[in-house]
Amino acid sequence: MNKDPNKGYIALLGWSLNAIEAAENFDRRYIVVAPEWAEEYCQKHDIPHISWNFERLNDRSMEIAETLKERGVDVAIPLFEETVEWAGAINSVLLDKPRLYGQSLLLRDKALMKRRAQLGGIRVGIFEEAHDKGDVIRFLKRVNQTLLKLDGDPNDPIHLKAFDKAGCLGHRVIRTPDEVDTIPDEEFPVLMESHLDGWEFAVEAWIHDGKIAFLNISEYVTLGYSVFVPASPELEQYRPQITAQIEKLIKAFDIDFGLIHPEYFVTSDGEMYFGEVAYRPPGFKVFELLERVYGFNAYQASMLVFDPKSTAEEVKAFFPKEVEDAKCYAGCFGVYPRRRVVSRLEIPEEVEDDPYFESHELTPPLEETVTKRTAFGTHWGLIYFKGDDPHRLRDLLKQQEELDFYV
Repeated sequence: MNKDPNKGYIALLGWSLNAIEAAENFDRRYIVVAPEWAEEYCQKHDIPHISWNFERLNDRSMEIAETLKERGVDVAIPLFEETVEWAGAINSVLLDKPRLYGQSLLLRDKALMKRRAQLGGIRVGIFEEAHDKGDVIRFLKRVNQTLLKLDGDPNDPIHLKAFDKAGCLGHRVIRTPDEVDTIPDEEFPVLMESHLDGWEFAVEAWIHDGKIAFLNISEYVTLGYSVFVPASPELEQYRPQITAQIEKLIKAFDIDFGLIHPEYFVTSDGEMYFGEVAYRPPGFKVFELLERVYGFNAYQASMLVFDPKSTAEEVKAFFPKEVEDAKCYAGCFGVYPRRRVVSRLEIPEEVEDDPYFESHELTPPLEETVTKRTAFGTHWGLIYFKGDDPHRLRDLLKQQEELDFYV
């Protein structure tokens, strides 16, 4: 697509073919900042790029910001959790807003994030940092003491999370002191949280000039396994309260532009509790699901709201109307092998024959022995479904948990 020199010049931080394809078909100039292993592919396919090692923070770290500034780049967009801090550092230089780097640290460190939310008057559960196993046992006991548990009562669980990993990576649920022994020492320090009973869901909110341009509610069927968009009418009824919470979050974290991906719990009495917030695209291909449902490209949406040269009129014209303009419901399921030894991929007939089945991206197993999952683990690939009935879709996604795809 022809690039408009009067619009922003964008740097994409991290490697995503879907994001690159979206940038190719958008009217803004772009450059990809990716690890060295992507260089050959970029040269072969004429993708404008700069090689950069995101894992090394050293005295050369400022160099990437200066390089992008010299090239006339206006803004950097993080595509993954690991590039959020880099985007904050780079944008503080490109946009001459030093506070953006500090803000990116809040959006990376889950303990700092919770404190900032609390200072902003947002409801959070009890949380603390743990530096060793003893801290975890003390926290487990203290939480259950607070809940007035008696001897012999089953413990309320606590959750352990890595400070700066995406999604469910490093997430553990601990119920007894014995389970604490299973945590490897190298996982510390971690964030510990009390368990929040409620309906967990996620939000994708595109923000322009401090205001919400588009807000999607993603409904989890089972956390770490399945999600669909837009949410069912039962969850969508909370949209006014959810919108108010996101506005509070924007104010608390001083967010002026970009995409945020927070997670919340809604309790049976309608109270909203903040889980966490990310400043990058969500996992489980929610961007791709949104395109199936609404027809707009969510990567291009992010480029639009990040670009300091975008106008309010252009942003308004880009986004459809939430829920009303949805053509269908779309969801996906992350497959984990249910057996310890597998030899082949076999999609069950009942899945392929279902009218809601759309496609899958599963590949044959490379090894026969399935690695034991630590914490939540990583799925082996996604299966996509879409249809007109959110309840049928939700039940279908739940049913996938009982099926074997690797046998």
